[in-house]
Amino acid sequence: MSDAETSLDGAIAARLKRTPDGLVAAIVQEHGTGDVLMLAWMDEEALHRTLTTGRATYWSRSRNEYWVKGATSGHHQHVKRVALDCDGDALLLTVEQTGAACHTGTHTCFTDELSLEGQ
Repeated sequence: MSDAETSLDGAIAARLKRTPDGLVAAIVQEHGTGDVLMLAWMDEEALHRTLTTGRATYWSRSRNEYWVKGATSGHHQHVKRVALDCDGDALLLTVEQTGAACHTGTHTCFTDELSLEGQ
């Protein structure tokens, strides 16, 4: 395959505003419920893999490697939609979630609600 067949579309890549280490935040939302499940990180290759396979693929900052959600846990994310925000610095993935989204075993990573003072 040529590079054009194995890399992210140039028009999409040009719109991405990356962190200094080349990453873009990926917010993951559950299709159907609208629950915000998690935040992960993607580079161009992870986004390309996600768009071409329909399987959520991220960059692990702690392990310095790509990971497909569910490859080891069985808690897969089948991507229904990917949207880029107006500034190009965040992605929104809408997924069908199988099993827990969080590595702790919970449905969502956002389980620790903080109190608002005065309310």
